Amino acid sequence: MENQKTAAPGKRAGAWQTVKAYCRLYFVDAMSAMAQGLFASLLIGTIISTIGAQCGLTVLEDIGNFAKSMAGPAMAVAIGYALKAPPLVLFSLTAVGSASNTLGGEGGPLAVLLIAILAAELGKLVSKKTPVDILVTPSVTILSGAALAYLCAPAIGTAAASVGSLIMWATDLQPFFMGIFVSVLVGIALTLPISSAAICAALGLTGLAGGAAVAGCCAQMVGFAVISFRENKWGGLVAQGLGTSMLQVPNIIKNPRIWIAPTLASAVTGPLATCLFGLQMNGAPISSGMGTCGLVGQIGVYSGWVSDIAAGTKAAITPMDWLGLALICFILPALLSLIIDFGLRRLGWVKNGDMELNL
Repeated sequence: MENQKTAAPGKRAGAWQTVKAYCRLYFVDAMSAMAQGLFASLLIGTIISTIGAQCGLTVLEDIGNFAKSMAGPAMAVAIGYALKAPPLVLFSLTAVGSASNTLGGEGGPLAVLLIAILAAELGKLVSKKTPVDILVTPSVTILSGAALAYLCAPAIGTAAASVGSLIMWATDLQPFFMGIFVSVLVGIALTLPISSAAICAALGLTGLAGGAAVAGCCAQMVGFAVISFRENKWGGLVAQGLGTSMLQVPNIIKNPRIWIAPTLASAVTGPLATCLFGLQMNGAPISSGMGTCGLVGQIGVYSGWVSDIAAGTKAAITPMDWLGLALICFILPALLSLIIDFGLRRLGWVKNGDMELNL
């Protein structure tokens, strides 16, 4: 009896660990991989086509458009790679991604995420189980994924687009409070081991809400890069400022108070972006969740300006636009984070070495 009693908690613990592992696989690893696929297609394509348009190079515009058209397949293959799908499943996901992204409309990335996961798992179930694997595995993966895309992608896309539209509408209506809300939450998502870029892409977050998201991400990245400079020097400045603030997650677990300065900075820069500078991110939605990573957020804002000018909704790029971009993305996050961090260190909440990275 005693053995049975002690075994039961062990089984429960084992089941909980399994659930946690699957949640991490599907909602962290798969989502992060999807963001990389989106970056390697839609985002880089947008950057290349924008450069081509500005320089009058038609060939670059064409190359950029080719890359953008592959967003669905790229996301699906990236998801399959994260799920360690066998080669035949992985390659078959190109069709699944294309169908899901096309039928999902504005919410295509979320449709790709959910449907590619299901199709990949179904493909893995039959992989190498029959003598004619080269026919069965691709057929099951493509047919199941396409069927799910037809049945579910429009509804998933509509739901995601509706949530994104609601957030953008609310931000336009209440730019101060929503500026804080969006900036802080998206910034936190960027630092956590989940993908803020994928979230912004799935919700189609642009406009003022996109500007607030950019502000929040920049506050986290630039903030951590600056306040940890004494520990990490120039390597840490570049790795966090142009890479990712996710590097600080192990240190945040040890001392969560180190997160206060960048988060409070984002609560200030968010409403400044929406209310004072009217900073809008009208480029590819994924750019809203990238911050200063490779300067993708800033390039996204600029490409949005160019698109707005071409569409006739913006007259020209003004000095105030550039000033707002510099202040919101670089100067204010650095200054605010340094001031707040100084106070935290005086209180003894943050100490030297708390933000040291093993670079």
